[in-house]
Amino acid sequence: MTTHHAPSVGALIRDWRQLRRFSQLDLALEAEISQKHLSFIESGRSRPSREMVLLLAEHLSVPLRERNALLLAAGYAPVYRERSLEDPTLQAARAAIDLILKGHEPYPALAVDRHWTLLAANGAVTNLLGLVADAELLRPPVNVLRLSLHPGGLAPYITNFAVWKEHLLVRLRQQVRATADVQLGALLSELAAYPDPGGQAAARHEANAEPAIVVPLQLRLGDATLSLISTTTVFGTPVDVTLSELALETFFPADQATAEALRTLAAPGGGHA
Repeated sequence: MTTHHAPSVGALIRDWRQLRRFSQLDLALEAEISQKHLSFIESGRSRPSREMVLLLAEHLSVPLRERNALLLAAGYAPVYRERSLEDPTLQAARAAIDLILKGHEPYPALAVDRHWTLLAANGAVTNLLGLVADAELLRPPVNVLRLSLHPGGLAPYITNFAVWKEHLLVRLRQQVRATADVQLGALLSELAAYPDPGGQAAARHEANAEPAIVVPLQLRLGDATLSLISTTTVFGTPVDVTLSELALETFFPADQATAEALRTLAAPGGGHA
């Protein structure tokens, strides 16, 4: 029978240091400790204090969830709480999220967690979800990246699919590198394998298009094509795991025709074309 031991805190710190492409000397200088002390921590010859674990994690930009894992590996209790958005202690944060989502109408806006699970959305997003053919994609938990790129999701309606897909994959690759999250890595592999419903002709057309200052989402809606640009908002200096992993994705019209189409869609009885 094989026994699997959890990685030591020293091994985890070494892994994060290498992921960030720091030498031992680089990290030691950043943390204002001796390289020898850091070497002893990584090799297991020295047990770091709770404060030292947090100091090294801060200089390595370790996400809060993984900082808790480092503390547990060192024998300390986690310091960053993880609560549901429905928790009364996060009432102010939830109110802020709802205010932003509602206030952004008639333009689409949604809140997602670290794994791109849909947490909340405004009415404009709900209207667009009527395009989704595969009902399984709408069963909670809903993954918005899968919903966007899956052939049974919004993919058939995205006229610049090849460019939009690559934009999302680049963002996801950056997130995988930043977090070393296995679940995100699996999602990246899954999404990369999705086919392009427009074929190679669409990809060549997009490659020859005039460069844009941002990558828009071009979504066919009846006889119209919506052109949307997105922004991402995160909470500043969160000390809660849930809030640290939450992002608000807000979409703005890239042209007047899109703005008018979204206002019409949001009007009573508007529906989608």
